[in-house]
Amino acid sequence: MASILDEYEDSLHRSVSVQQSRASVGIPHSGYVNARLEKETPIFNKQRIDFAPPEKINSLVVSSNQLCMSLGKDTLLRIDLGKPDEPNQVELGRKDEAKVYKMFLDHTGSHLLIALNTSECLYLNRSVQKVRALSRWKGHLIESVGWNKFLGSETNTGPILVGTSQGQIYEAEISVSEGSLFSTNPDQYFRQVYTLEEESGPAPVCCLEIERGIEGKFFIITTTRKRLFQFVGKVPEGAEQQGFSSIFAVHADHLPSFREFPANLGFSEIAFYTPKLRSNPRSFAWMMGNGVLYGTLDYSRPDSILSDERVWVYPSDIDITVNKPISIVLTQFHFLLLLPDRVKAVCTLNGQVVFQDLFLEKFGSLTRMIKDPTVQQIWIHTEKVVFRYHVQRESRDVWKMYMNMNKFDLAKEYCKDRPECLDIVLAKEAEHCFQNKRYLDSAKCYALTQNYFEEIALKFIEAKQEEALMEFLIKKLSNLKPSEKTQTTLLTTWLTELYLNWLGVLQGDPSQRNLYLDAREKFRTFLSSPKNKDCLFNNRASIYELLASHGDTEHMVYFAVIMQDYERVVAHHCQHDEYDEALNVLSRHKDEKLFYKFSPVLIQHIPKKVVDAWISMGSRLDARNLIPALVNYSQSASTQQINEAIRYMEFCVYQLEETQQAIHNYLLSLYALCRPDSLLSYLEQAGTNPNRIHYDLKYALRLCAEHGHHRACVHIYKVMELYEEAVDLALQVDVDLAKSCADLPEDDEELRKKLWLKIARHVVQEEKDVKKAMACLSSCALLKIEDVLPFFPDFVTIDHFKEAICNSLEDYNKHIEELKREMEEATQSAKRIREDIQEMRNKYGSVEPQEKCAACDFPLLNRPFYLFLCGHMFHYDCLLQAVFPNLPAYKQAKLEDLQKKLAATSQPSKSHHRPKDADTISLGKGQPSREQIKADIDDIVAAECVYCGELMIRSIDKPFIDPQKYEEEMQSWL
Repeated sequence: MASILDEYEDSLHRSVSVQQSRASVGIPHSGYVNARLEKETPIFNKQRIDFAPPEKINSLVVSSNQLCMSLGKDTLLRIDLGKPDEPNQVELGRKDEAKVYKMFLDHTGSHLLIALNTSECLYLNRSVQKVRALSRWKGHLIESVGWNKFLGSETNTGPILVGTSQGQIYEAEISVSEGSLFSTNPDQYFRQVYTLEEESGPAPVCCLEIERGIEGKFFIITTTRKRLFQFVGKVPEGAEQQGFSSIFAVHADHLPSFREFPANLGFSEIAFYTPKLRSNPRSFAWMMGNGVLYGTLDYSRPDSILSDERVWVYPSDIDITVNKPISIVLTQFHFLLLLPDRVKAVCTLNGQVVFQDLFLEKFGSLTRMIKDPTVQQIWIHTEKVVFRYHVQRESRDVWKMYMNMNKFDLAKEYCKDRPECLDIVLAKEAEHCFQNKRYLDSAKCYALTQNYFEEIALKFIEAKQEEALMEFLIKKLSNLKPSEKTQTTLLTTWLTELYLNWLGVLQGDPSQRNLYLDAREKFRTFLSSPKNKDCLFNNRASIYELLASHGDTEHMVYFAVIMQDYERVVAHHCQHDEYDEALNVLSRHKDEKLFYKFSPVLIQHIPKKVVDAWISMGSRLDARNLIPALVNYSQSASTQQINEAIRYMEFCVYQLEETQQAIHNYLLSLYALCRPDSLLSYLEQAGTNPNRIHYDLKYALRLCAEHGHHRACVHIYKVMELYEEAVDLALQVDVDLAKSCADLPEDDEELRKKLWLKIARHVVQEEKDVKKAMACLSSCALLKIEDVLPFFPDFVTIDHFKEAICNSLEDYNKHIEELKREMEEATQSAKRIREDIQEMRNKYGSVEPQEKCAACDFPLLNRPFYLFLCGHMFHYDCLLQAVFPNLPAYKQAKLEDLQKKLAATSQPSKSHHRPKDADTISLGKGQPSREQIKADIDDIVAAECVYCGELMIRSIDKPFIDPQKYEEEMQSWL
C-alpha cells in the first residue's frame, strides 16, 4: 500500500510542479490561482445624475421607472426614465404657504399622492396634467400609504390604506375612470378602520404594507416609532373591492401582535426585498431606535409572516442622538442606511459593514434614499443633487459568509460558477467534517478539492479511517480524466487492495456478517463499474495477483466473469471438480474455443450433459474439433458411454447435414465398433453415387473388412463399381445378394454375363444344386444352357436339364424366323423407295407467263428461275442473293468454288447449234461434268424455299439493319 501511495505522490508532485511552472510564466492550467487579474467593480456603483434643479428638491419618489420630484414650493417634475430627455413639469397651483411634506407613488408609477404640511393631500395621475385635491382627506397629515398591488390599475388604486400622524389608519380608493374624470372628488371614499397606539397614546403610522399569502390570506404590516404591528385575516371571496375593514374589525377590542423596542428615533422605516416583479417580498428590514430588525417572510405561517428575526445593532460610529439614520433600503443580502453625510451597506448575513460611501459637503446634507423595486435601483438626493446606485453581482462574496457560518450548502450554491471559490468551500467543509469525526462526509468533500492527494490520504491513514480513505479514493477516481491513466491505475489497484483487506477482516468475524455482505456488494460494484472497466482490463494480471495473494477465489471468479475471462472461470471449476458449473458457464456464454478446449475434460465426467450442450450449440461448433475429445473418451469408455458420442455424430450428420469426411468416417468407425445394424443402414442411406458420398470409401472398406462386416463390404464394392469383388464376397454370404450385384452393370453385358457365370459356377460346383443352376438361367437372359453345361460333372444325366435344352432350341428357331421377317420388310422398303425416286424424276409444275419473282417482283420467265413445291418462284440470281448471306462459311466457300468451275465450262459458240447432251460431257479426267456442277449448286441454293424453310426461322432474331451499318444507315435518313 505504501509503495502505491508513494508512486501516486510522485505523479501528483510532477503534475503540481508542472502547474506551478506554467503559472510562473503565465500559462493557464487546471489548478486555481487566488489572484484577481483585474479590479472588480464594486457591488454598489454610484452615479451622479446630470441634472441641475432650478429650485431645491423637497421630495423624490421612484417606481416602475417613473420618477417624480417636488421642486421649490409649487413645482412638480415627472420623468419617465425610459425617456429621460422628455421631462414633464406640473404646477401645483397653490397660492398659500403650503409645502410638500411627503410624496407617495404606487407600484405601477401611475398614482401620485402629495401630502402637504397643511394637512391636505393632492392627487396626480400619470395620464393627466392637472393636480386634484382630495377633499375627504383634508385635515389629516399623511405619514404613509399602503398600496393595493393586487387590485390596483393605472386608473384605479383599488382599496388602499392611509396612515396619519395621529395614528389613524384609513381605507380609501381613488379613481380616474371616465365617469369621474371631471368630478371634484376623485376619491371614492375615505373611512377610518383602526388607530395605532403606543404606551403614551396614539402614535404616527410610519409605514404600511399590504401582502397576500396562500389561501387568500392577507397580511398588513404597519409600524410606529417603536412598534411593528401585524394584522392577519381573510377578505370574503368576492368582497376584495370592499376593502380591508373586516381584517381590522377582528382587532377592534384588542391590539394585534406586535414587536416593540425601547429606543426611539422619532420615526421608523421598514424596507422590503422583492426578488422579481409581481412576486411577494422575501425579507424585510425595520429601521428603529435599537437597530435594524431583519428577518424573512414566511407566508405559510398562520398568524405572523415574520420569520428568522434578528436585530443588527447600528455600527459603532452611528450615534442616534447625533447622526441618526434617515432612510433604509433592503437588497438581497444587504441593507443600506442613509446618514446625513454617507451611506453604509451592512451585510444581512453577519451584520458587518461591507460598503461605505462618503458624500462631499458641497452636495449638501443627504435627504432621502428610496429604491425602485421593479429595476432594483437605489436613488439618493440632497436639496441640490440626485444620485443613483446600481447593484451589481451582489452575491459575489456571499459564499464566504455562508462558509464562515458553516452553511456549506448555501456557500456552494453561490459559488457554483466560480470553481476557485468552490474549491475553498469544499476544503473548509471537508476540514469541518473531519474535525467533527464525520469522516465519510469529509472524504467526499476532500475528493472534490484541489488539495494535495498525499496529504489527504495520509490524514485518513493516521486517523485509521480506512473506510473513509476508500470513499476518498473512489470519489477521486470518479473525477479523474480518461487521459490520466497512471493515476487511474494506481487508484484502482490501491482500492482493490483496501477492499480485500477490509473483506478479510470482516469475513473472520461472524458478528460482522451484515457488514461483510455490504462490503462485498460495494467491492463487486467497484469491479463491475463501467468507468473502471478499461483500467481493470488493462491491469487484470495485477488484479488477479492481488486476489490470489489474498486467497479470494470467490472474487477471482467474479472478476474473471466481469472481464469475460471465461477460460479462467471454467478452468477454476474444473480444478475443483465443479464440472456442472463449468459446463453452465460454457453454455451461457457460448464461446466455441472454450468448448473445444475443455470438452476433453468435461466429457470424461458428464458425457450426456456435454453432448446436450454441444447439440444446443448447433452449427456454431465445428464437430471436427470435437473429434479428439470423443476419440479419447470412446477409447476408455464402455459401449453405453460410446452411445453418447454416436448421438452427437448422428446429430451432425442427420440434423446439421454435415458433409465433412472426418465426421462421417468417425461415425462409421463407431458404427463398425458398436452398431453393425446401424452401419449397413447408414451406408444404404448414403446412396451409391460416389460423388454424393461423404465418407472415405477405401477407409470404410478396410474398416468393415477388419470387423468382418461382409454385407457392408459388398455395399461398398458396389459403390466403387468393383462388381466382380462384390459378387465374390457376396457368394460367401448369400447367393441372392450376389445376384443383386450381378445385375448392376447394365451397360456392360459381357461383364454381367461373367458375373452370372460366377454365380452359376458357385451354385453348381460349391452347392451342387442343379435346380438353383437352372434358376440362374431363368434369372439372366444372357446365360444359355451351353454356357452352364461345362460346369456340370460328367455323371449328371440329361434329364436334369432336358427342358432347358428344348427351350434353348425353341429360342433359336424363333430368332431365325424373326430374321427372315426383317429381311422381307427390308426388301419391300427398298422397292418403294425406288418407285418414289422414279416418280420424283417425272414430276413437273406449270408456270404462267404473267408469273413474277417472289423476291424482285419482275417477270419470272425473263431469266433462269426455281419453282418450289410450296408455290414460291425465284429468279436464280435473286434466290442466290437471298440465300448466300445466311449460309455457313464453309458452304459459301464451296458455292463460290462451284460458280467458278461452272463459269470455266461456259465456252462462247458462234453456231446456234450444239451437240445434244453437251452438259453431260465430262470436263476431263477426274473433273465433274457441267451437269454435276449445276446439280451441286442447286443442292446448296435450292435445298429449301427461302421463305418457307429453316432459313426464315433462323433469321427471326436478325435485325433489319446490320449493326455494323447502323450508323451509316441512320445518317442516310438525316
